[in-house]
Amino acid sequence: MLNDKQKQKFKDRLLEMKEEAESQMEEYREDQAKEDYENDRTGEISSVADHPGDQGTDQFERAKEQTFYEQAREKLMEVEDALQRMEEGRYGLSEKSGEPIPVERLEAMPTARYKVEEIEDQKNR
Repeated sequence: MLNDKQKQKFKDRLLEMKEEAESQMEEYREDQAKEDYENDRTGEISSVADHPGDQGTDQFERAKEQTFYEQAREKLMEVEDALQRMEEGRYGLSEKSGEPIPVERLEAMPTARYKVEEIEDQKNR
């Protein structure tokens, strides 16, 4: 089991991770709004350039940015779930067995829900 000092350390780390994910998502939204504004201002119907090579590059960049946004959103959901488990007194306990998750695992992955052995057992089935 985690002591109070360890719990606070992990809570602080999770809150930092939450802030980082929210910041990444906000940055994406601002970039999208700026792009939309530029298109409205110039009268362009879309932000896609006329040259086929530019179209591919623009589409790739948009897809890449969307992927980063989705990753940040997933990270935020995992962090919020970990913070909820902390509030409920379940943080640091495996959701599968109820056994304590080793501190080393939590240090590597503060949002961990399972012990490494449990994940490996699941993969081997």
